[in-house]
Amino acid sequence: MNKVLIIGGHGKVALLLAPLLQEAGMEVTSVIRNAAHIDDVAAAGATAVVHDVASASVAELADLLAGQDAVVWTAGAGGGSPERTYAVDRDAAIASMDAAAAAGVQRYVMVSYLGAGQDHGVPEDNSFHAYAQAKADADAHLQSSQLAWTIVAPGALTLAEPTHRIDPTPAAGRPEGAANETSRANVAHVIAAVLQTPGTIMRTVEFSDGEVPIAEALTR
Repeated sequence: MNKVLIIGGHGKVALLLAPLLQEAGMEVTSVIRNAAHIDDVAAAGATAVVHDVASASVAELADLLAGQDAVVWTAGAGGGSPERTYAVDRDAAIASMDAAAAAGVQRYVMVSYLGAGQDHGVPEDNSFHAYAQAKADADAHLQSSQLAWTIVAPGALTLAEPTHRIDPTPAAGRPEGAANETSRANVAHVIAAVLQTPGTIMRTVEFSDGEVPIAEALTR
């Protein structure tokens, strides 16, 4: 795998991921919405491409993805209105999957969250509902696609330093109310490892910070 495109390239996880991929010998392109972030992306070792994926058609996204070996979706609306959340976290994500298929880019890694799914249980009057439902719909579309997908599902994100060790216990097997904190740095290392571990294809990798080395956790 030589060329990886990150959608949401100025996010905290993406900026930590890009240098890891570059160090592994990959050519990294990061898609961003704001041209003011070009220098930050370049400093992380990626080539910045300014493009608003939320307003792009599948055909436009397919042109953007052409020639890539893998796509990593780390973008998100970051809160705000439910309409914006559905537009980015569901609709744009699904469009990027369809575009990857159209462009012949088989490998696709989606960053979701621990416990995501149609059975998320978040009530409609909860402010988290739009995000939970958008991610559930996007994940379901990816799982039903013909892409070589992996869903990376971390717990509550923190800015802690990387430990390179995780707890791969599925959400269903965790105590109710557990903190499940997960450093963004560990998320970046998991994504980098996933891209180099064929055994993670067609798998959802649920995790938080823990004691199991990442490479070991991914091959269980």
